[in-house]
Amino acid sequence: MLRTLIIGLGQAGWTLHLPVLTRLRDSAYGEGLFSAEPIVVYDPDRLPAGRRDGTIAPKRSLKEAREVLDPARTVVHVCTPPSARIEVLRQVAELGFRKVLVEKPLSADRAGIARILEVRDAWDLNLSVVSHWLDSTLTRRLTKLVYSGRLGELRSIEATQRKPRFSRSLDTNGHPSAFDVEVPHSLAVALRLAGEATVVDASWSDMEVNGHLIPRMGAARLVLRHDHGVRTEIFSELTSLLRERRITLEFERGRVTGYYPVSRDDDHALMTVETDGREETEIFRDDSLASFLMRTYRGYAAGHRITSDLELNVEIVSLLSDAKHLCEAGGRETAGVPGTAPSSPGTVKHVR
Repeated sequence: MLRTLIIGLGQAGWTLHLPVLTRLRDSAYGEGLFSAEPIVVYDPDRLPAGRRDGTIAPKRSLKEAREVLDPARTVVHVCTPPSARIEVLRQVAELGFRKVLVEKPLSADRAGIARILEVRDAWDLNLSVVSHWLDSTLTRRLTKLVYSGRLGELRSIEATQRKPRFSRSLDTNGHPSAFDVEVPHSLAVALRLAGEATVVDASWSDMEVNGHLIPRMGAARLVLRHDHGVRTEIFSELTSLLRERRITLEFERGRVTGYYPVSRDDDHALMTVETDGREETEIFRDDSLASFLMRTYRGYAAGHRITSDLELNVEIVSLLSDAKHLCEAGGRETAGVPGTAPSSPGTVKHVR
């Protein structure tokens, strides 16, 4: 049975990983896979009180956490922001841990990726990146549609992500831009559906709250040209009071629109297929993080190398780095809305 160490008790560690792991441990699916011993948690800036039910064991340092854990049967969740990963990974490796999950994005830039891969290679880490949208039921259905050819060739992908992120943006600075928050999710899906791509257009905007300016954290827009001709546009807005995670695929003979779950409050997705003048809509359960964690823990328990999505996540960081460079080259830009023409004001244009 595997134990868990969660490092970083912010949004990802405390409100996503911990509740899902707790639920999985209590379910029949987790029987024989997850240890019943408390989940060990550590954050240098937060020290939560242990729950009365004994599900967590807070520690004051990684060394203290190591004293109660056997690295050979422990999965480490690194949920610190992308700007605070490398030293944490090095400390984890030096303490003997090898099974390591890292929150997306793997890093904020190419230089960080190179250093992370150096640590991985030096300590032989079995490293995986949390890319749970790839384990989403909706993503799997979209992938099946694309590869079945039922609607003809895929022509374009449009993804829109909206949510309010004011408080967290004011309280923390671990994410350098809006490109690092929601965009990695939909970018992973686009690469899975349409293959390798090049950045052809990118823009971003600032967030302003009560006169306080937070650079680059308002919105992000990214346009890709995939090697096989598909065009992808991703728009992420962090200043919307509405929540939406929508993806639209245009095919030769139809259109598919999907809605991913927008929060942990409800784990259902919706998919509508339009073809031949008809429209079919399905609503189904889509607990993608639970599916991802189950698959990954099973792999670790079986002794597998969990590397299936690592190269994809390296590519994601590379594409996001290209997008940021485009925006920086033109100064601080204003992100447009989905469908904005490339020549519109506030857009940085670049084609490789």
